[in-house]
Amino acid sequence: MTTASTLFKRDEKNGNVWLEKTESGTVEYIDKGLQPQVMQSEAAVGHAMLDELIAVAESKKGDINIALLGGRGAQQLHKLLGEKATTSELDDILSRLNVFTQDALAPMAMGNSLSFVRDFERILGDSFFQKIKSFTPMQTDTADLEAALTRYLEKLEQLGGLDIFFIGHGPEADEASHLAYIKPFSGAKAVHMAGLIPISSSILEHHISKFKAGGSDISPTDESQCRAAKFILTLGPAAILSAEKIVQSVVDAETAPAKVKTYAKVLNTPISQDSAIAEQQLDANPGLWIRLHDNVKSFVLPNVMI
Repeated sequence: MTTASTLFKRDEKNGNVWLEKTESGTVEYIDKGLQPQVMQSEAAVGHAMLDELIAVAESKKGDINIALLGGRGAQQLHKLLGEKATTSELDDILSRLNVFTQDALAPMAMGNSLSFVRDFERILGDSFFQKIKSFTPMQTDTADLEAALTRYLEKLEQLGGLDIFFIGHGPEADEASHLAYIKPFSGAKAVHMAGLIPISSSILEHHISKFKAGGSDISPTDESQCRAAKFILTLGPAAILSAEKIVQSVVDAETAPAKVKTYAKVLNTPISQDSAIAEQQLDANPGLWIRLHDNVKSFVLPNVMI
């Protein structure tokens, strides 16, 4: 797979393909820390996330570019948006929204019930998609995944980048974690906007289990096709760091109990001021990337903080 883009170039290492801007600046590793906001229910998290979107809409004119969070983490937000889309309450905001997905499994049919797109459609509803300005998913049913991902990035760049990156927190082995689907030791660097990385059985199991926990109706055929996926398409650290605001939700410790320790590790692990050491820390535990952003809201439930 190749890309002929003039905006992005590829960086391949150990089977991981990352795309970065052809003109990337230097990155300073300045640890901003992380201050979680404990909410009492998933519904409260959903309302808090919606409030962040409304605040952005009120603070700027024109388009609002967001990356939707898939799975359980933002289902209450999506439920709220879907309900309000059937009224006129948020019509002004919805009409300005350019919506992007942030990760995907591939190759996989876009209609697969285990794709985030289908889950978005199920919860957000037809009215939401009829009212927003645009919806750009990562294409997973093409023979050239890299070229499709490059076109996705070019559109995001053309629109001016993300105003809000709605993001989660996924557990990994050895108390590490992932953001979007940036895997430990996948070679992600601060300049990487997006990547295609080989899939692991742990990611597949986590993905399928959280969809089932969220109430998705999954056929045996869809599950079999999902288990045959070979790659993860994901936005990278540069997309996270360049977003105007990060809104994180960590809500499902009862179905993913490892999140208690993995979130605590992100919360309590300072990033070194030595760039070489910092890069090693971030590669081993990508959940730490969030500590480098200076405008983060991290909403968590009490059982995450035990």
